[in-house]
Amino acid sequence: MAAALPPRDPRQLSSFPTTPKAVAAAKHEFDVADLYAGPAQTDAQAAASAGALPLDEKLRQAYFWIVNHAIISPYYDMEFNEANKAVRSFKFGGVGTEVQLPSDMSYSSFVLLPLLNFAARKRALFIGGPGRGKTASAILLGLIAGYSLHDIRRAVQHGQPQMTIADLLGNPLPKALVQADEMEDIKIAWRKWIGMRVKIVDEYNRIPTRTQSALLTLMGDGYAEILGQTIESPESAWFLTANDDMGGGTYQVIEALKDRIDIVIKALNFNPRFLGDLLVRVEERVKPEAIVPPEIIFTPGELDQAYQQILKVPIAREIRRRIEFFAAQFDFCDLAAQDLEYKSKDTIRLAGKTLSSVCANDCGRDKVKCLCSQTENGLSVRALLTILTFSKTLAWFRGSPEVTLQDLRQVIPWILHEKLVPNPTSPFFDQAQNGIYRIDRIAWIRKAFDAACDEFVRLDLDRNDPVRDMDEIFDRGLEGVPEKDVRKQLNAIETQLANLAKNTKLYAHVQSDVVKLKYYHQRYNNYLRWLTWQKK
Repeated sequence: MAAALPPRDPRQLSSFPTTPKAVAAAKHEFDVADLYAGPAQTDAQAAASAGALPLDEKLRQAYFWIVNHAIISPYYDMEFNEANKAVRSFKFGGVGTEVQLPSDMSYSSFVLLPLLNFAARKRALFIGGPGRGKTASAILLGLIAGYSLHDIRRAVQHGQPQMTIADLLGNPLPKALVQADEMEDIKIAWRKWIGMRVKIVDEYNRIPTRTQSALLTLMGDGYAEILGQTIESPESAWFLTANDDMGGGTYQVIEALKDRIDIVIKALNFNPRFLGDLLVRVEERVKPEAIVPPEIIFTPGELDQAYQQILKVPIAREIRRRIEFFAAQFDFCDLAAQDLEYKSKDTIRLAGKTLSSVCANDCGRDKVKCLCSQTENGLSVRALLTILTFSKTLAWFRGSPEVTLQDLRQVIPWILHEKLVPNPTSPFFDQAQNGIYRIDRIAWIRKAFDAACDEFVRLDLDRNDPVRDMDEIFDRGLEGVPEKDVRKQLNAIETQLANLAKNTKLYAHVQSDVVKLKYYHQRYNNYLRWLTWQKK
């Protein structure tokens, strides 16, 4: 029998750099002093020579430590591939499962998404059965934020049916309550967790409805209120947990609270082929939360700096157009109204009708192919803001100089998991090969994104964008534009609208273009009237 290998050191960190291309891509802002400082260095090289890791590298070190030593998650389901490199795939029998071997560094969503939420200061929901590591993962993020294990455990808000607003937020001091002449004089003993940068609410779907409303104010607006007294909360990374996808529990989660959740993280089952890792923990008495390496702990200043770096990651116009095209597909319904502006699923809902009853009528479109038939709703502004933020965060984490289409493809399904409501009567789901998408929302949303991208390419909208020229001219501003140029733009807009009306149906993306062209026409027309008035 072969000798047993010695156990791996659970405090070991991956070698720097974890992503060599990130070092090559790092940028250094020029300063005159650099001329006298010798050979130029990248940010990553300069930080390494000074003994400090770049912050994106530090977060990658945290990822690899967690995935290798803390959370046993072998599911590399966020796949990335190198351009122009063949991807090996294997197809298995049964329902025809295809397994691909990604050619670029890929990640486990259960470990990566919490870290992205941590860096982006957003609100994440862990879903999965009991004992899957949801709360343990959130606690690790609190430790990486620099809090002690004792403080983090005391700060976890455990949802239960008796939880009151006072249990969640704090109590008025008895002496102050008796002696106060006015409400403003009452002092509140606020819970310390409100001021922490990592906030954990365990089993949030067991919290009573009234207490959920107080939690909503804290999560959504960043402050808490008791008896007219308020306290502000710093920008925080929120981690909530629930045992199912639907948000049900002891109490139904209010819609506004569900809407504040930015991203959903699925806790997958334990793979028994990794039982050896559990055995090491038993025999060596290893608890990951007790051995977090100090090298991956972030200070408040580093968290602020990392967030500023994330915001600076650019999203090229070509990538933004894919987001615009994809987002336009869902809220549009040609049968909802006569006027252009009201052709929205909100119009149907506000009229007390169901999408199923309206969509059952013929609108001249292929309802298997058109994405608009697949959902009951569209995307909110909050959902779009979250897509922009997380795509920047993922690109920054990967060391990419800008957001790529792959970043979008991998992060969008987790953001829209609770945002897009499937239309169960859509003919799309009735197709034999599409039945699985009634269950697997991640795959469904990713397929929808792929379909939108394919259609975008088919229509050649990268080169033939009917609004791009109008955008570029309008972005220069209206101040000082002569009357003849204004009339020229008005004529160009009307010509473009005539071409669209003649050559295509009012598809979802066409409606978005027409609304914007109409907006531009109104702005130019108002400016023309002002110019005419000035001449009088």
